[in-house]
Amino acid sequence: MYRVIKAFADLQDVKKTKSGDLYHEYEIGDEYPRKGLKPSEERIAELSGSNNLQKTPLIELIEEEEAETPKESANDESHEPSPKKAKSGKSAAE
Repeated sequence: MYRVIKAFADLQDVKKTKSGDLYHEYEIGDEYPRKGLKPSEERIAELSGSNNLQKTPLIELIEEEEAETPKESANDESHEPSPKKAKSGKSAAE
């Protein structure tokens, strides 16, 4: 998965309408590709390099850990629960 690092309109992701062509627009921080789009390896290389109309990288590869939302697991021994607050405002461990 990739993250958009510079806003762009994807000229290869077009929707034809009566009033003209609509290109999918990506804003900084968006995930690329959008759901339902399967870009070619050449397209990924073009957008992640400088061989595009903006002459600068538009997307960057993100690690799988960053792409997934953190999930708590009962088997995750490294996760320690935070101390619970006592009614007096002090933590239960005090």
